[in-house]
Amino acid sequence: MFAAPLDTVRKHDFTILFVLRPRFFSDHPVRVSPQQQRPGCAINRLRTAHHLETQPPGVSLSKRRNAMADANPPANPPAEGDPANLEDAQLDGADSGLVENSYDVDIQLGDLQQNPDSTLYSAKTFKEMNLSEPILKGLLNLNYFKPSKIQEKALPLMLQNPPRHMIAQSQSGTGKTAAFVVTILSRIDLSQPNQPQALVLAPSRELARQIEGVINKIGHFCEGLKVAAALPGALERGAPVQANVIVGTPGTIMDITRRRQLDVSQLRLLVIDEADSMLDQQGLGDQCVRVKSTLPRNIQILLFSATFPDKVMGFAEKFAQGADQIRLKHTELTVSGISQMYIDCDSEDSKYENLVKLYGLMTIGSSVIFVRTRESANEIQKRMEADGHRVAALHGAFDGNDRDRLLEEFRSGRSKVLLTTNVLARGIDVSSVSMVINYDIPMKGRGDTEPDPETYLHRIGRTGRFGRIGVSISFVSDKKSFQALSAIAELYQIDLVQLDTSDWDSAEEAVQKVIKSNRAKAAFAPSATDAASEAAPGAEPTATTSA
Repeated sequence: MFAAPLDTVRKHDFTILFVLRPRFFSDHPVRVSPQQQRPGCAINRLRTAHHLETQPPGVSLSKRRNAMADANPPANPPAEGDPANLEDAQLDGADSGLVENSYDVDIQLGDLQQNPDSTLYSAKTFKEMNLSEPILKGLLNLNYFKPSKIQEKALPLMLQNPPRHMIAQSQSGTGKTAAFVVTILSRIDLSQPNQPQALVLAPSRELARQIEGVINKIGHFCEGLKVAAALPGALERGAPVQANVIVGTPGTIMDITRRRQLDVSQLRLLVIDEADSMLDQQGLGDQCVRVKSTLPRNIQILLFSATFPDKVMGFAEKFAQGADQIRLKHTELTVSGISQMYIDCDSEDSKYENLVKLYGLMTIGSSVIFVRTRESANEIQKRMEADGHRVAALHGAFDGNDRDRLLEEFRSGRSKVLLTTNVLARGIDVSSVSMVINYDIPMKGRGDTEPDPETYLHRIGRTGRFGRIGVSISFVSDKKSFQALSAIAELYQIDLVQLDTSDWDSAEEAVQKVIKSNRAKAAFAPSATDAASEAAPGAEPTATTSA
């Protein structure tokens, strides 16, 4: 599925290579403290278990990882200057420019007969896509001056006629939601406001509400647009759903379809957001299949996510047969604007102590703390509030109205620190979030026996959005959590850097350089000059704002 050498690309594979010069945050590594060199420290416990020598100060996680591996040199060692040789590259990032990845975007067309010379392959401006004036006006009103990469490549494919399925993968915070919202608004007949024509499925109430809001914002000038949220407690029981766009969770959609509240006969478009989670046959996959079985056979299907594990991709290709695809390599999925760090803790109590010490940094912008269980979220919230720190908790045990209220308080800035489970790991966009803390490393499998790299990627993607920069800090407290974080870092080729907790002044300085930067703030946007040039009639857009 990934980009092949030019001489091996099949006729129907269209590969675009973006090469962007990486810019790194700092040349100065965060040092490992003498305190963290002691035998009781988790890293040293792990070294002792593997008969490792003590590493010198300043070593990054990749070097620790290499020390744990068998001493077998690779058949083809990386050349000097190769990214594999670059250590401690993600430190503070405060004064650097916008950090970009170098990555391939692999577009595979499901129809071998499509014209390779047509403009469907990409569009540099929204105007080139022949969008309606109300949609263009809505995009401009939200400061969308120019398509992001995923929008530039995916929108022309999704808008072509006859409609075609799409499986689209892109990094978190790069504009996936806006891409499918524009497609929805372009496909529906606004003269029939009460006839359901587009259906969007999301894995959580919070994400469904957010998508509903984005549709209403981009479609603000689309006369006749009506959007309904199909969520528990949001619809009157027995009353028909009268809207041309429906956004909901699979269980509620199944319920209202079974009760004949939702007329699916005229649906033109099915969008599944966070599709890897939704199609996972261990998760919501069965519900999605049942929903699809009730829909018209000629419906256009769009599947979006930042991650598509191989096992889920196979299912997705069957779910949306013959779909065009936009894929990334797994090593290109992380957002370079996120400084990824970790703290080595002695114990669970040490994790809490370090969390409290970070509280002052958390409130500079907004922060999300991810824990494994609802019980942990409740317990940590009570302890922090007892210690005088204001923290909100949100998880699946709360009823729908409370969840809506808590997220709105966080989004509006009335609360600054949010403790949550994986219910908010995917898709939630709060522009003020400058820090994400993995209090518990994400795990999966029966008994949480395996690291969960996809969830890690989605969690840290709550910051560093729209070209902003941010910080993620992961806590490790034992061999299991360290090995899990090491495996995730190795998979995505992340050079996680350790924060020196024996010198909190230095640790705070390293984090503050990122989260106090203008590029970390919620108000970060393209320059007024760029915005003005885009707004001028006939002007070429020169700024990019992604969603």
